[in-house]
Amino acid sequence: MDLNSILQSLTPSWTSVGLLLSYFGYLAIFGSILPGKIVHGVTLADGTRLHYRCNGLLSLSLLVLLLGGGVAAGFVSPTAIADRGLELLSATFIFSFAVTLLLYIVGSTSHDKGSSLKPHVSGNLIHDWWFGIQLNPQFMGIDLKFFFVRAGMLGWLLINLSVLAKSIQDGNLNRSMVLYQLFCAFYILDYFFYEEYMTSTWDIIAERLGFMLVFGDLVWIPFTFSIQGWWLLRNNVELTSAAVVANCLAFIMGYRIFRGANRQKHDFKKNPKAHIWGKPPKVIGGKLLASGYWGIARHCNYLGDLLLALSFSLPCGISSPIPYFYPTYLLILLIWRERRDEARCAEKYKDIWAEYRKTVPWRILPYVY
Repeated sequence: MDLNSILQSLTPSWTSVGLLLSYFGYLAIFGSILPGKIVHGVTLADGTRLHYRCNGLLSLSLLVLLLGGGVAAGFVSPTAIADRGLELLSATFIFSFAVTLLLYIVGSTSHDKGSSLKPHVSGNLIHDWWFGIQLNPQFMGIDLKFFFVRAGMLGWLLINLSVLAKSIQDGNLNRSMVLYQLFCAFYILDYFFYEEYMTSTWDIIAERLGFMLVFGDLVWIPFTFSIQGWWLLRNNVELTSAAVVANCLAFIMGYRIFRGANRQKHDFKKNPKAHIWGKPPKVIGGKLLASGYWGIARHCNYLGDLLLALSFSLPCGISSPIPYFYPTYLLILLIWRERRDEARCAEKYKDIWAEYRKTVPWRILPYVY
């Protein structure tokens, strides 16, 4: 493709804008009315707690059924997203930019004193734009941070399904594509099955909502996490049986570490006395968990996440670095985030954190880092 063709492909059409707005409209409406478990968020500095309606799996299932019915009736093209990938990318980027602008304006003019909406203005425009001003801004009763994460994860699945349909349509479906699709689908469905665990993550409880999170959720997650699928559309990779087995082992190991660590952290916050691996938990200073995965490394969940990211790329073989963009980026991101989290915890817990570091000396990968 020449530069002119690329620019034309990046120009949003009314169709791509309509698809995007319809998608957000669906999530806003059905996310608010469909039944779901009401989960209490962490206690904020002012003593308040937010509430989250965790019906993401039901919203996902209903949307897939509606789209499947539309495809069967001939109203919807299964390759609509795959055919307009760059259009949707640019439209979503523009939407993210506009949303961040509104968040900045509303946040900087807010006089709210509550922890969720209290403005944190540093005076540095770039810093405030990037990291955000308010912790949990809302729109018409919708917690935007929680909403954007859900939109990004479900968007990743929809892109993958459309890429899969395009692969079948083009007649180049192979084991690599099937393996990639299965791993991603399982990961995304698992995310929504355990959606309540998201309410105790760093993003939800500590990060303010600025361009970093809005762009990361709406653009980065769906459009970069799916690079492997786009790459496999144009590159034929035939995996050996041994490669398939090794890939499956990497996925299973990554999943067990990732899900196990996050489950232990979530359960500990709900019940600090709950047994871990059949034993009472070891707690440093009455606050920091040092049992289970959290006794192996201080951010053991990141190791699981990295192994999962690697397993999404391994079906693409090793002929190109392009499919490995996601695990490479994630490695950089998680190390950066781990460093920020360590600094925040050192300031918050002081001597308790120093004791915890002695008890659990490894950051992410035992005996390596």
